[in-house]
Amino acid sequence: MDEVAVTPTPGVALWRQIADTLHAEIVAGRLSAGARLPTEAALAARFAVNRHTVRRALEELSRDGLVTVEQGRGSFVTEDVLDYAVEPRTRFSEWIRRANKEPSGRVLDLRATVADAAIARGLGLEPGAPVVVLERLGMADGRPVGLGSHWFPALRLPGIEDALRRESTISAGLAAVGVSDYRRRSTRVSARLPSPAEATLLRTARNRPLLVCENTNVDGDGRIVELGISRHPTPRVQIVFEP
Repeated sequence: MDEVAVTPTPGVALWRQIADTLHAEIVAGRLSAGARLPTEAALAARFAVNRHTVRRALEELSRDGLVTVEQGRGSFVTEDVLDYAVEPRTRFSEWIRRANKEPSGRVLDLRATVADAAIARGLGLEPGAPVVVLERLGMADGRPVGLGSHWFPALRLPGIEDALRRESTISAGLAAVGVSDYRRRSTRVSARLPSPAEATLLRTARNRPLLVCENTNVDGDGRIVELGISRHPTPRVQIVFEP
C-alpha cells in the first residue's frame, strides 16, 4: 500500500488529521474491506505521534462506521454487510445481484454417497439411502459469502448428479431433472465458530462466528428435493426474516 503521510495543519488536532488521512485511504481503496489496519504502535511510528493520539483517531473512525475495533485482535476496515433475506424462493444469484454485486461460485466437491441419520431425517429418507452431495463456495464480487453443503435424494431425482455437473446453478440442475420450481419449507439458523478449513475458504478469522442455515426445499407436490446447510461469515452476512 502506498501510504499517505499526515501533514500537520495549524488549528486542526493531530488525531483528526490522522483520522482524515486513514479515511481517505479507505475510500480510495488502499485499505480494502475487511483488511486489518496496522497496529497502534505502527501507526504511531508512521505519524510520529503517541499511541493515545492514534487511538483517538481510530475511535473516531469507529464512530463513523469505517473501522471496527476488536479487543485483542486489532482494528479492521468495516466490511459491506449483505442482508440474506429468507424467502420462499431464495436463490443465491438473485440475492447477490440484489446487493449490486456479481455472483460467482466454485464447486468443491460433487459425489454420490449414502445418507447418515441426520441427512436422512432432513430429506425424509431412511439412513443409508443413496444421495448426491454438492459442496460449493459462493462469492460476491470475488469475496466469499457462503459455504454450502447440498444433499439431494438420488432415487427421487434420477440423473441429478449428472445434471449438477452440467449446469452452473442448483436451480438449473433441478430443472434438468424435472423440478421446474421449488420453495423453502423451513429454515433453522444457529451460530458457531468455524473449523480451520471453513475459516480458510471463507477468509475469516477463527474467532469470528459463522451463521449456519439449515434449509429444506420442496417441489410443487411438497416432496423434499434438497437439504442445504450453508455457513456465512459474520459480519459479512446477516440473516433477515421478513413476513
